[in-house]
Amino acid sequence: MTHNDTKTAVTVDTITPQALAAIGGGKIAYVRPIRSDDLNRLFPNAPNLEPGLDLFALLGADGTPIMITDDRNTAIANAWEHDLTPVSVH
Repeated sequence: MTHNDTKTAVTVDTITPQALAAIGGGKIAYVRPIRSDDLNRLFPNAPNLEPGLDLFALLGADGTPIMITDDRNTAIANAWEHDLTPVSVH
């Protein structure tokens, strides 16, 4: 049995939000640590929190914010609840 895959190299500066959204067929979400200071940049409608808090954001592959929590395991559980495979971003 032969397997004929065509592989294309993509550099970071050529990945579009649409290409990121297509990764994993829309089934991947990223868990990313953020600081409360950056919360409103990712979640514009979020309430203002005290500065310096460590939080975790769950984001779609295209960067779409899904949820915010102060517990990494909660973000992962939320991804699974929505049939998304969570991956960590550092």
